[in-house]
Amino acid sequence: MIRIKEPGRLKLGILASGRGSNFLAIYEAVKEGRLDAEIKVLLSDKKEAPALLKARERGIDAFFVDPLSYPCREKFEEEMTRILRAYGVDVVVLAGYMRLLGRDFLKEFPLRVFNIHPALLPSFTGLDAQKQALEYGVRYSGCTVHIVDEGMDTGPIVLQEVVPVYQEDTVETLSLRILEKEHQIYWQALQLLAEGRLYLEGRRVIIR
Repeated sequence: MIRIKEPGRLKLGILASGRGSNFLAIYEAVKEGRLDAEIKVLLSDKKEAPALLKARERGIDAFFVDPLSYPCREKFEEEMTRILRAYGVDVVVLAGYMRLLGRDFLKEFPLRVFNIHPALLPSFTGLDAQKQALEYGVRYSGCTVHIVDEGMDTGPIVLQEVVPVYQEDTVETLSLRILEKEHQIYWQALQLLAEGRLYLEGRRVIIR
């Protein structure tokens, strides 16, 4: 069993492709003293991502890194790594980041890349997880904070939260119910990391 990180304030780098609601929830947790962390920088692969503006409005450096400006994913991720390292980032947080990360990037931050997925993994991986849950007919869904590996939503699970699925639910209503829980458990998982309470045994995350 290995300790994922020694106790201490987290230096966060956020990767976001969209509106940045999970970024805002983490920002508020930091601001209110619930999460022992500092958000160092936010990067986006989308020029018009609302998350960029939200970060800048709060005094956080935020940059668009254009994947089309690089000949391959490896070069694109090298540039992101360079920026994150320049800002002293030691934990990378995916907040609606819609790209798989490659092996070389993950090696730069071993067991230090976290994601949240709007389903109870290992069920309903990938895109449109809420729609998948509705179409399958499950009675419960939820969200999962996990450590990122090279697969799609396949890394070790840190925390999960359950929500009911109602017969009258739409994708929109279920998504909102899950999102409320996302905003609660993402920063909580990161705080466990800051407290040095997360250990890895095989693929199981142990909380002490």
